[in-house]
Amino acid sequence: MKFRTKSIHIGNECDPQTGAVVPPIHVASTYVQPGAGEWGEFDYSRSGNPTRKNLERTLAALESGHAALAFSSGMAATHAVTMLLQSGDHILAGSDIYGGTYRLLHKIVDRSNISVSLADSTQPARFAEAIRPNTKLIWLESPGNPLMSITDIAAIVQLAKEHHVIVAVDNTFATPALTRPLELGADVVMHSATKYIGGHSDALGGALIAKDQELFERLYFVQNATGAVLSPFESFLMSRGLKTLALRVEAQCATAMQLADWLAADPRIRRVLYPGIPSHPGHEIAARQMQGGFGAMLSFEVEGDYARTKQVAESTKLFQLAVSLGAVESLIEQPASMSHASYDAEDRAAHGITDGLIRLSVGLEAFDDLRDDLDQALGS
Repeated sequence: MKFRTKSIHIGNECDPQTGAVVPPIHVASTYVQPGAGEWGEFDYSRSGNPTRKNLERTLAALESGHAALAFSSGMAATHAVTMLLQSGDHILAGSDIYGGTYRLLHKIVDRSNISVSLADSTQPARFAEAIRPNTKLIWLESPGNPLMSITDIAAIVQLAKEHHVIVAVDNTFATPALTRPLELGADVVMHSATKYIGGHSDALGGALIAKDQELFERLYFVQNATGAVLSPFESFLMSRGLKTLALRVEAQCATAMQLADWLAADPRIRRVLYPGIPSHPGHEIAARQMQGGFGAMLSFEVEGDYARTKQVAESTKLFQLAVSLGAVESLIEQPASMSHASYDAEDRAAHGITDGLIRLSVGLEAFDDLRDDLDQALGS
């Protein structure tokens, strides 16, 4: 089946009891067993739930994975991957990553005597130099957040295999509609399902998709032991969102490309960061690695200081000032004071997250309306 067909039919088979075309939401917390010490498919909702399982089947199919796990948030999913490690291990992450991931790695995970370092994953040779004998996990984002950097996932995977290191990819920005990291050799994919998978700013969740049974079982053990599972209702909302994922992303990518071209020609803009622009340093890799578009996230720097940037971000009327992304509504934010405020100031500066940077999540509104909104916010 093609991607759009999978998103509608796998995990969404009609209810065999009633014929309902939408599977029912199973809210039970516990399940009657066939006998003492005899276990059915479901026993306790933390360990497994029919509605959550339906979503997980869809996610695994769309990411070309072996199996998936749905979590209560994207950060819970990320944390579960780090819990595969032991004291003394090392995590190497790309330098263009979500602020919440930075905070988790540098201020929570490192408490367990797990060391963390960041390196430029867009330069495989330099990235390889940062791999240590005790490196056990490589964490990537492509496009990166918030600088829209593009990492050659297959190239980094090749490096990781040489060192027997697990590669995990945060695929939230690209979505499986554009990039499928497991097909490029990665071991596990993470999604903040709150974003494009849900797609409507009304559900919080996360997901992990594993490439093989062995890794899936290790991750399942962590999830079951720690309990950060997605609720049945959120699972239903995510399943519903996935049915329109491909169409939403296609339309959002097209509008983002138009906005990026318009911003790139505007003298009030210092630079535009969007992989669809030919001048973007990762454009060729993105064109090869992303299928059907370059994403609906873009960043740009305005001419002026912190106060000027803050003024622009606060002056839009259609773009809503908020963190998060990936929904039908367009959002605007200033990473230095919002999504990446958890970065240490020196790390923000070192990794190019300037006070003048603005990040857009392009929704489903008409291009003309979004362009006019940015135009009035930028002023003369």
